Amino acid sequence: MPILARIPIFKALILDIIFIYCMEITVDQMYQIENKGHDMGFLKKFMMENAGAASVRRLVEKIENIESKNILIFVGLGNNGGDGLVMARHLAGYGAKVTVMLLGTPEKIKTEESNWNWSILKKMPSVKLMIGDSLSFDFKPDIIVDGILGTGISGEIREPYASAINYINKTDCYKFAVDVPSGLDPQTGETANICTKCNMTVTFHKMKQGIPKRKDLTGELYAEKIGIPPEAEEGIL
Repeated sequence: MPILARIPIFKALILDIIFIYCMEITVDQMYQIENKGHDMGFLKKFMMENAGAASVRRLVEKIENIESKNILIFVGLGNNGGDGLVMARHLAGYGAKVTVMLLGTPEKIKTEESNWNWSILKKMPSVKLMIGDSLSFDFKPDIIVDGILGTGISGEIREPYASAINYINKTDCYKFAVDVPSGLDPQTGETANICTKCNMTVTFHKMKQGIPKRKDLTGELYAEKIGIPPEAEEGIL
């Protein structure tokens, strides 16, 4: 077959590849893909590690002299908070001055993966750990990481999360959201009673359908691969 006759075939193939890579998925599809990947042996703790590491790479690319920055990381009790805990460890490796504010108590951390990462940070004097709902800090943050609430948001945001989100929005610094700004529904793009407004958001594996609708809240927006096997999508996408 002449080369020119093949061009439409190549063009269709390229468009198919772009569509598969860039397609937006539902939150439920993401849960299914994660669970299937976990069942294949690519454990959720590996996904969390890669998510946190990918987030830090994006942040380090954006912010010069990260080692000189005071970074405050707000973390919730779920896996979104776990991603933030991974970020804390990696940022400490870059020499940044990192403080983690856990919005709750360690015994209420909900997942094995997040507990595992919290236990590592407890052995790291290079990261300052704070617990509870205090918003009194002895430094002004240069960067705040929002790892409070992720894709499982539902209903009105209550304390201590609401006050933390208010603090983030009122503080004059660079703001980074892990997966989705807290308070933004990643499926619909609608917001709860309160939502963080960030300069950059990094979501994972593929873009969720509602997130790009609110660039006014996400800031720069990226979808990063976190090592989930493509076979985990079979029968789901």
